[in-house]
Amino acid sequence: MKPFQFDIRNLPADGKQVTGTQPASFFNLPETDLVKAESPLTYDLTFIKDDKDIIVTGSLDATFSLECGRCLERFQMKVDLAEYEAEIPIEKDTTMDLTDLIREDILLTLPNFPRCEDGNVDPRDCPAEGKFEPRDEPLVNEEPGADGGVWNALDQLK
Repeated sequence: MKPFQFDIRNLPADGKQVTGTQPASFFNLPETDLVKAESPLTYDLTFIKDDKDIIVTGSLDATFSLECGRCLERFQMKVDLAEYEAEIPIEKDTTMDLTDLIREDILLTLPNFPRCEDGNVDPRDCPAEGKFEPRDEPLVNEEPGADGGVWNALDQLK
């Protein structure tokens, strides 16, 4: 049985505590993805049955390697959900598997557009900071002058 899978009928009244680790492969991330799991998932969770819900409390943490959207260099970010809480409605009085819920809750904490500044393992500034700022002067001569400027260049494309 998986660590996040349990039979609701056998859940003790005071809840069930599970503690341990899952390998980095737990996250099912593609090999070519911009996000890679660098460490195993460490968890300490308690599952409690409350009328029509399962209440999950505890902590989760894992470290990921992300690619910066500006400089394309990799940086590490640790996800530390020290006060994790979830409430899941009970659909059937049988076995529940919360693996997908826990995986998604962790992955959803990662930034959509990662930048070096998001890294919390080895904080640093992005080396591409300021390289893509707009310039005050035009890149080409936009005023038609003696050489025809931009319009002359476009006329040559015919």
